[in-house]
Amino acid sequence: MTTNFSGAHRADHIERLSSQTLDLLVIGGGITGAGIALDAQTRGMSTGLIEMQDFGAGTSSRSTKLIHGGLRYLKQLEFKIVAEVGKERAIVYENAPHVTTPEWMLLPIIEGGTYGKLATSVGLLLYDFLAGVRKQERRIMLSKDKTLNMEPLLRKDKLKGGGYYVEYRTDDARLTIETMKEAVRRGVKAINYAKAEDLLYDQGKIVGVRVVDQFTGQSFEIRAKKIVNAAGPWVDTIREIDGSKQGKRLHLTKGVHLVIDGKRFPLKQAIYFDTPDGRMVFAIPRDGKTYIGTTDTNYKGDIARPRMTVEDRDYIVRAANFMFPTLKLENKDVESSWSGLRPLIHEDGKSPSELSRKDEIFIAPSGLITIAGGKLTGYRKMAERIVTLVANQLEQQGHSPFPGCTTDKVQLSGGDVGGSRGYAAFVKNKVQLAAKFGLKEEEASVLVKRYGSNVDRLFELYQSHQEEAKQYGLPGEWLAALLYGIEEEMVSTPSDFFIRRTGAMYFDIHSVTQWKQPVIAYMANLFGWSEAETEQHSLTLDLRMEDAVDPLAAESK
Repeated sequence: MTTNFSGAHRADHIERLSSQTLDLLVIGGGITGAGIALDAQTRGMSTGLIEMQDFGAGTSSRSTKLIHGGLRYLKQLEFKIVAEVGKERAIVYENAPHVTTPEWMLLPIIEGGTYGKLATSVGLLLYDFLAGVRKQERRIMLSKDKTLNMEPLLRKDKLKGGGYYVEYRTDDARLTIETMKEAVRRGVKAINYAKAEDLLYDQGKIVGVRVVDQFTGQSFEIRAKKIVNAAGPWVDTIREIDGSKQGKRLHLTKGVHLVIDGKRFPLKQAIYFDTPDGRMVFAIPRDGKTYIGTTDTNYKGDIARPRMTVEDRDYIVRAANFMFPTLKLENKDVESSWSGLRPLIHEDGKSPSELSRKDEIFIAPSGLITIAGGKLTGYRKMAERIVTLVANQLEQQGHSPFPGCTTDKVQLSGGDVGGSRGYAAFVKNKVQLAAKFGLKEEEASVLVKRYGSNVDRLFELYQSHQEEAKQYGLPGEWLAALLYGIEEEMVSTPSDFFIRRTGAMYFDIHSVTQWKQPVIAYMANLFGWSEAETEQHSLTLDLRMEDAVDPLAAESK
């Protein structure tokens, strides 16, 4: 089956979604929703998915971009979470080595810090054991000198040594889109910018959703035997429509990350470090930049547009200067930022950092199934639990039995790179191939690592659209990525492309400034936008850039 996932064919997708009664409709196109759709379709359920923004536009493109084993959960004695997510990391890595990669993390041991030498040693040992860490990736304890050798920028005065252990770095937005593409390739009907406006009932039981296309204002209905609410920070909004928001509710907290150029913050090594107030944050080198985060504060503002405040920025800059005092970072060194919301389950009397990251499932009297909480790392297991529940309910209603979950063995789109062992050789071969038709090593490497085994299609587009690229004043590799995004990844707006399909808004914001006009012009021509529509898309992209760069004076209440 070919991927029918083009942003230029929205009407077709809407027609396919609304023309049949599905076994399952998922509300929410973040990583949890994408994982549920993939799992359900692989078990033989006819599955649809709607997302009111772009896929991954909420929490799933705004995380710390780590598939991490959750060392901090040991501190909260959440042994089960550590064991589960630790094992999940290895699965996510094998299924898509191009979007997830092991990253050695240095944990400096500081006098008076969160973890002393013994606690670090025992904690990391326990972490290795619970997470089932591979032998070559088990923790190593380092002396003060060795720790400084690994990262010379660290403060020397209070340093006692370090722990060295493996985390897994990911591109969260690309992980979401590759999961979604694999689901669509297997038959899922999915569309972005389609908002669940109302729920449909028959004798008090939920049977469908009334959906509004966010571009045309067109309203349509989708009917399904089972409906799962996986709307992340918006799950309570859907529960309110259903009249079933009782008992436990969401507690939103905000996490901010700052991006600084690698020349200004030349971090050799990913670090998980103490802040002066006793919290811990990450500093991670990526694509010539260093990003640092995160904060953890209660949030009551606009769910669709969380932003960095002056206080958030100052807090992270102070934390960086505390651990890396020779840097003397200033506010003007911040190139970009992102802010994400954690949809946690509220518990009275607990601070944001104390709230559990566990996921919970709620089943409403109407039959609406909601999944809330949870973490990026555990998305596949969350999906498995939900789909097993749906399968059991459908079987009780007379459907023939469904098979169990097999997504631990399902390669994601772009993941056919010879597994984790063959990945380095795959990248090398493809970069050499690209040189034959004029792509520089650096440009080719970016494409190969971003698109994995789908990169051949990018190379085709690069070669066949040279003239068009010149006509629009766009580099060939940028036009190839844009075209692929539109044809195969349902890119519908310039923001989809610059933020979630390429990550340029965060890690290459100068390129967004440089190429935004030709990209908008190309899309306007291809999609047939009116002048007013083109202006609106341009304005939205400018607002997203403003969000990334300019802090708010204070949080809106």
